[in-house]
Amino acid sequence: MTPVLRSDGLTKRYGRRAALTEATITIPAGRIVGLVGPNGAGKSTLLNLTAGTIRPTAGTIEVLGAQPAASAAQLARVGFVAQDTPVYAGLSVADHLRLGARLNPKWDATLARQRIEQVGLDPTQKAGRLSGGQRAQLALTLAAAKRPQLLIFDEPVSALDPLARRAFLQSLMEFVAELEVSVILSSHLLGDVERVCDHLVVLAGSRVQLAGDVEDLLEMHKRVIAARGELDALPPGIEIVHAEHTARQSTLVVKDTTGMLAQLVPEASFERIDLEDMVLAYLTRAATVAAGAPVRGYAAQPLEAQR
Repeated sequence: MTPVLRSDGLTKRYGRRAALTEATITIPAGRIVGLVGPNGAGKSTLLNLTAGTIRPTAGTIEVLGAQPAASAAQLARVGFVAQDTPVYAGLSVADHLRLGARLNPKWDATLARQRIEQVGLDPTQKAGRLSGGQRAQLALTLAAAKRPQLLIFDEPVSALDPLARRAFLQSLMEFVAELEVSVILSSHLLGDVERVCDHLVVLAGSRVQLAGDVEDLLEMHKRVIAARGELDALPPGIEIVHAEHTARQSTLVVKDTTGMLAQLVPEASFERIDLEDMVLAYLTRAATVAAGAPVRGYAAQPLEAQR
């Protein structure tokens, strides 16, 4: 099956500033992808390259097997909701649906009308008078009623309260099940990513730090604990992502590509880590490297502190 996204050395620069650097990614079809990282990591740049609203400086990108925005047919295959779920303040909900029908050849009017009724939007209400959660639901409906093969969301719930955010994510999951659509969802809210996403791409410092199916990545990463000094030399195939040391003990987050961690490091104890711990380890390592400090011995910090 054709990947929903494939890039090789994908780079976008604005003058001297690198917004995205040599991103090589393959995302299989049928996934709900969580794209995470601090502000300035390159998330919005990658999404805009995927949607075809900007062009790369170097490298290549294919979306659903074709160049992004290469034709009207290709544009119809992708639904894109940019930051702040933009809608037209002076248009009513019904006006938005009529506009969607005029602009999209595969527009599903029945789907759009049913979703508007289901989430309780008044068709006569101007979009500028809707709440943040209601605007997000309208934007999601407009994107999904195109009947695309790929839905792209750039921080769609960051400004919503917890109840509105949960309602939006529930609607998103319902659309995924009904339309059998692939989704790329950019977010700094790791709890939301863990709840709905089955594939992960971590960006930091304009570079891809980690990518893959969530279950595979979590199986590959472990917390390793041993007496100080016993983990100073690890076998090939075991990469240190995060390290903390006390006078008596070392605690590492490692990526094990061998599948034999327990046998190769018998003197240590091991714990599973969750998605948040894994992502924060990579983001902290990237921040440490960017600051010019040694990778070993840094301390994890909340994602919000890195924004």
